[in-house]
Amino acid sequence: MDRRSFMLASAATVFAGTRAEAQMETMDGMSGMSDMHAGHGAMAMPANAPSLPEGAPLRELSRLSNRSNEAGLLEATLTAEPATAQFAEGLDTPVLAFNGDSPAPLIEATEGDRIRITFANRIPGEISTIHWHGMPVPADQDGNPMDPVSSGTDRLYSFDLPEGSAGSYWYHPHPHGKTAEQVYRGLAGAFLVKPKVDPIPAAYGDTELFFTDLRLAADGTMPANTMVDVMNGRVGDHVLVNGQKNPVLSVPAGTQRRFRLFNATNARFLRLSFGDVPMTIVGTDGGLLGAPVPGVQDVLLAPAERLEVIVAFDEPGTTTLGTLDYDRGWMGQGRPKDAGLTLLTVAVSETPAEPPPPLPAILRPIADLGAPSVSRRLVFGETMTMGADGMEMGFLINGKSFDMNRIDFVSKAGELELWEIANPADMDHPFHVHGTQFQIVEYERGGKVNKPPYRAWKDTVNVARGETIRILVRQDKPGPRMYHCHILEHEQLGMMGIVDVQV
Repeated sequence: MDRRSFMLASAATVFAGTRAEAQMETMDGMSGMSDMHAGHGAMAMPANAPSLPEGAPLRELSRLSNRSNEAGLLEATLTAEPATAQFAEGLDTPVLAFNGDSPAPLIEATEGDRIRITFANRIPGEISTIHWHGMPVPADQDGNPMDPVSSGTDRLYSFDLPEGSAGSYWYHPHPHGKTAEQVYRGLAGAFLVKPKVDPIPAAYGDTELFFTDLRLAADGTMPANTMVDVMNGRVGDHVLVNGQKNPVLSVPAGTQRRFRLFNATNARFLRLSFGDVPMTIVGTDGGLLGAPVPGVQDVLLAPAERLEVIVAFDEPGTTTLGTLDYDRGWMGQGRPKDAGLTLLTVAVSETPAEPPPPLPAILRPIADLGAPSVSRRLVFGETMTMGADGMEMGFLINGKSFDMNRIDFVSKAGELELWEIANPADMDHPFHVHGTQFQIVEYERGGKVNKPPYRAWKDTVNVARGETIRILVRQDKPGPRMYHCHILEHEQLGMMGIVDVQV
């Protein structure tokens, strides 16, 4: 029996193992999950599952208040604690929230600023952290799993934003064994680092679209992960934009709008399109591209990835941001129906907009990193084995499951390395490196090698099943750094490692 057949045949008993038990509190609601529910992007919901209201005006994300009066200093507190949200009419949903908000408050700063944020962990009985995803912060400020914050205690995160660090980042917890649950319960927010001089004219606006997904039981609570969630990553029944289902953005005809797209879901792959209206890509995870890339009809946003795009709404009427099909690989029943979801409706009025100035032909320089001096190979794996307590499922890198007491390899600060990430596994795995941005060199699949369509700074890249990706990585700040799959359930089941960066 091959590995995939073995895994699927053994799925019914996988949760006898202690490692899997830690990922799933209940198996309620698993019966009848193989059918799809029209209009939703996950396994079939029970007939009495609550529906969510649609069509409200798109709301802006709340902003984190800066209590400092000193120029160039952002000083604030983020408190993680239980809260209540109302996604469906008449139903209260227990969530986790930063400062009472889910999605969490947007943090906005400027490159060169100093950041001092106190994290107050008020999650009963659970450790937590704040990981500043994609940001070039010191290792001891990164919020990694080896640096947990106990329940009822505070921790100060303090770091500087270097010149050239402008980009669309985000933040979320990273405690080992609890990351997936704390994120899907609501602890995630956007962190914008603005350039001192933005080459994109202000007339294009700057609109954040923060994608999360949600699963609700009939009583309004969030069900715990199921067997299928652990195998594939949790995919909710509703995709939300800034905490809303299919909100409406109203603009005048002729508007050209800048959007920042954040995929803050645990495991959902979003292949996005505005239909016949093309997009111009201007930025990725680590900020602006060297030059705009126009005429793009659809983009794939894997979990944790970000994009900046500009969209021209020339004709009065309605334009929708929707999803197209994408086969990321799926084990077991209930593969999500990801195509045909409407995430955002743009209502374009008859009133004409003032034409914005043209986009500059050059946005910023992105240097060629040159030749690497070290090469490494990382190979993803999926496994199911018989342990003392029954079947145990794992997701591996180079045949090893994560151990926070083990250094997987050592790098030298400032040294350029070529990493080859191979994925012979059964599904796509988005790969994330802490503490730095990298450049993609090439993609290889089926013996065919392709170069990326543009040079960009990235901290997360999707490695499709059967694909090998090569990236150039340089860590400038010493200390232990994580690398892992950003399907959060896979990270928790072992698909993570540690590189120790030494001076």
